[in-house]
Amino acid sequence: MRALLRFPRLAMSARPAPAFAPMTLPALVLGVLAMGAVVLASNVLVQYPLNDWLTWGAFSYPVAFLVSNLINRRFGPGPARRVAWAGFALAVVVSLWVATPRIALASCTAFIVAQLLDITVFDRLRRGVWWRAPMVATTCSATVDTTIFWSIAFAGSSLPWVSWAAGDLAVKLLIGVCLLAPFRALLWKMAPVR
Repeated sequence: MRALLRFPRLAMSARPAPAFAPMTLPALVLGVLAMGAVVLASNVLVQYPLNDWLTWGAFSYPVAFLVSNLINRRFGPGPARRVAWAGFALAVVVSLWVATPRIALASCTAFIVAQLLDITVFDRLRRGVWWRAPMVATTCSATVDTTIFWSIAFAGSSLPWVSWAAGDLAVKLLIGVCLLAPFRALLWKMAPVR
């Protein structure tokens, strides 16, 4: 006990694990469909530039992090990973159908790496202030997603992909901040059952 008083970090680790609601089949299906819709929209929209700094895909993709964070908050990291992997499988099929092979490869690789990172970071920060876990997780994941996607999809092309990547990341981060409002609003509905 004296060690806990001298080293408050040890006391923090003594807290019980958070309680999570069991993931139901309808919640799983809804999560996977939401992920699939975001990936489909993003893979189509990324092929349409707004200007030399941005494509339309930057506006849709951050919603994937909101979906992941809400599932992680309510059901825990295990079910969030299941939704990410099922969303990945759906993304592979959809991407091969609506995008070029290079964009499909870039999208699927960036998606699964970023989603698994988002889930891990969110889970490690979940006990802090309500906004910290989704904001830090989204920032880290959006940065990794942008780096992987743009370097696989467009590196070596004559397109202004570096400026698109910079604009894409800026918009993802801005939308990530804006999505804190719906995340907070849904916390009461999505809070774990105690």
